[in-house]
Amino acid sequence: MSAVGGTFHRVALAVSLLATLACGCGGSRQSGADSRASAPNPNAKPVDASTAGSVTGTIHFEGNAPPPKTINMAAVPVCAKQRTSPATTEEVVVGDNGTLQNVVVYLKGDFSAYSFPRSADPVKVDQNGCIYQPHVAALMTGESLQISNSDAATHNVNAVAKRNRGWNETQAPGSSAFSQQFTREEVAVRVKCNVHPWMRMYVAVIGNPYFQVTGKDGSFTLKNVPPGTYTLSAWHEAYGVKEQTITIAPNQQLSASLTFNDHDRP
Repeated sequence: MSAVGGTFHRVALAVSLLATLACGCGGSRQSGADSRASAPNPNAKPVDASTAGSVTGTIHFEGNAPPPKTINMAAVPVCAKQRTSPATTEEVVVGDNGTLQNVVVYLKGDFSAYSFPRSADPVKVDQNGCIYQPHVAALMTGESLQISNSDAATHNVNAVAKRNRGWNETQAPGSSAFSQQFTREEVAVRVKCNVHPWMRMYVAVIGNPYFQVTGKDGSFTLKNVPPGTYTLSAWHEAYGVKEQTITIAPNQQLSASLTFNDHDRP
């Protein structure tokens, strides 16, 4: 073999080895990502409504809630002028009866035997008055989150996800709404605006339809639940997670509530 031929052979061998290693690494990463996702059950069926039950309750709060903070929007006059009173933070919103708003209540358990249709209607979030509305939203994996900008100011929507693909979209005044989807469960994805640091919201992504975000009265109702034992979980941005085990018998209307306390705050 000539010196030139030997050099060519060594270079070709090195390139082939690098390509093999690159493919192997890429394949390993992809395989690892796929292994974290639950494979769909081809035999999954809809929940039998004739035996399904429900769980209702209220999220309570005990103790002294921190007062809301005033948001200074002087740097964005178009938003400040929209308000008759200063905007305040929504981190902790307690109702008159000691209830807690903006809590994501959902069920955790094995729902692999059931098929759940995804809604064709997107969950909508609007940037209005330099505030995300709503402050907390929830949707199923595979459903669409639609975000619009009603302000005469430019915003950007930065989803800081841990289990899903994050994204960062800029929205100029008058621009069209855009949609995004999440493929993995994550409670919850933090969404922020890099232009206006007080703008923040959360999106909970659940793999089943048994979830609700509490309003001012702190109540929730999860319907059409198949009989079984589950974990009733409640997530709040400031106070973390509260959970309890529940068992729903056929056709049972179960009542179960959870309570957060001011000492739960990290």
